[in-house]
Amino acid sequence: MTASDLPTTVEATQRLLAAGGYVADRALSTTVHLALKMGRPLFLEGEPGIGKTEIAKVLAAGLPRRLVRLQCYDGMDLSAAAYEWNHAKQLMAIRLAEVSGGGADRESLERGIYDRRFLQERPLLQALSPEGGPAVLLIDELDRADEPFEAFLLEILADFQLTIPELGTIKAATPPW
Repeated sequence: MTASDLPTTVEATQRLLAAGGYVADRALSTTVHLALKMGRPLFLEGEPGIGKTEIAKVLAAGLPRRLVRLQCYDGMDLSAAAYEWNHAKQLMAIRLAEVSGGGADRESLERGIYDRRFLQERPLLQALSPEGGPAVLLIDELDRADEPFEAFLLEILADFQLTIPELGTIKAATPPW
């Protein structure tokens, strides 16, 4: 679904939500409509059980996009939220290179173990990745995250990109909603 396929009016947004079983008043429908139209994040807060998570599910199903969920908690770090290297797989590649005699060129071996195939994508990188198509990124319980993680998250949401030192910057071809 492209930007031209988005609901064109607040009423159309309200119908989209209603089609997914979500009852939204005009104020919420207007807010959702503007967030979609502007391509910006939507921050919702409120008591448990009022439908913050459900609205992401309904948007993912109605737009259609895959739903990627990041569950925040105290002490969350980059490896839990964005990516982590698969060290076991990297070690296996090193061992195989040594056994096969391909480990002679140390520099190429070092570059080779920091290849994307050794990367374990976590929710933030999954939402930016083109694999699987565009996404709705649900960041749940943001209030449980600490301030440094919130700052990191805001940087990602500002540009919809993530820098992995060994690979470079990964920018979303289609920003997640």
